[in-house]
Amino acid sequence: QLQASGGGLVQTGGSLRLSCAASGRTFSNNAVGWFRQAPGKEREFVATISWSGGNTYYLGSVKGRFTISRDNAKNTVYLQMNSLKPEDTAVYYCGVSSRSYGPLSQLTLKYWGQGTLVTVSS
Repeated sequence: QLQASGGGLVQTGGSLRLSCAASGRTFSNNAVGWFRQAPGKEREFVATISWSGGNTYYLGSVKGRFTISRDNAKNTVYLQMNSLKPEDTAVYYCGVSSRSYGPLSQLTLKYWGQGTLVTVSS
């Protein structure tokens, strides 16, 4: 089971740090990522980190603002979000890939948990 947390309401330019902890199973051998979905919009895969943490992948619109990291000892993945914009408003989910590396996508998404809502006010 994956549980995301850390969402909330923030003003434009603000920061949030999302966390996703796994319980009952480990994802230390899998790439893990974050995706988001806003009402009426398609799912966007925002960031992925490889199993070792050595490779990261970002959606173009968040590159330079978001940073993904992981702590395999804690079975937790993080998403530091800076310089937030209203268009970042969405429910954010963490997901585990079926692969050890490579960007998380609809094809590689193995399982995911409940999301956390991020709202950025203008």
